[in-house]
Amino acid sequence: MVEIPEKQTLESIAELFKAFADTTRVHILCCLLEREMCVGEIAEAVELSQSAVSHQLRVLKQIHLIKYRREGKNMWYSLADDHVRTILQMGAEHVLE
Repeated sequence: MVEIPEKQTLESIAELFKAFADTTRVHILCCLLEREMCVGEIAEAVELSQSAVSHQLRVLKQIHLIKYRREGKNMWYSLADDHVRTILQMGAEHVLE
């Protein structure tokens, strides 16, 4: 029998999957599969304003799906870890089955 996680863990899992429920956020994460990018590059890739992208990046940072580093005035974003890459790859495999 599978042990059901505690309520707090269940809530955290639900928050994680909520982040993947938005097409724009998934698109941003897929862009970051390729390489580290700055806001301007991401905005161009997903065809949105930098402001809209910044909002989505804030959500992704809060849920620990991405990380960032500052270089001068620029912030560079990348996937937080290989778990995010795996979730994206498994999601793609599942829907393409």
